[in-house]
Amino acid sequence: MIVKVCGITNIEDARAAVDAGANALGFNFYPKSPRCISLETAQSIIAALPASILKVGVYVNEAPAGQAAQLQLDVLQVHGELTQYPSARHWKAVTVKAGFHADLLDDPQAEAFLLDAPAADRYGGTGKTFDWKLVRGFDRRIIVAGGLDASNVALAIAVAQPWGVDACSRIESAPGKKDPRKMAAFIEAALKAI
Repeated sequence: MIVKVCGITNIEDARAAVDAGANALGFNFYPKSPRCISLETAQSIIAALPASILKVGVYVNEAPAGQAAQLQLDVLQVHGELTQYPSARHWKAVTVKAGFHADLLDDPQAEAFLLDAPAADRYGGTGKTFDWKLVRGFDRRIIVAGGLDASNVALAIAVAQPWGVDACSRIESAPGKKDPRKMAAFIEAALKAI
């Protein structure tokens, strides 16, 4: 199972996540996000990570394959509206609302779909959950995101039966700064629930 910590902005948080057992880290390149990271900072963090850790670049309304190659990202996580999906390995982010159904997972090239709660004009990082029962039993790989922490990740896994889980704002002490205890507790709870 993928256990991803998103919104990594510094090497200390990256190392703490890896040491706690996360196997994927997200680096946000959306300029309007409080967790947006510069290419230079991301490159220095990524260079220090073990090869076994999935490095995920988070993009909104774009999927720059050249930048992904430059940064040695493993996966592009694409949010927003794209007219053409990348041929590179990618996860498509999709908002889950009442009435959500599997037909909305419409990118045949996506390795997985990251499912998140509605966020108005924001793209994730709101700390809100969605009804996990809406996505149970899908025949595509799904990653549950939105409002996860140690208190609810085991339930999310039991209900949605996802391929992965993703946490960000609920394991922070401030936007872009992870709380080491909350982060470790989330990862431990996720790994125990598998």
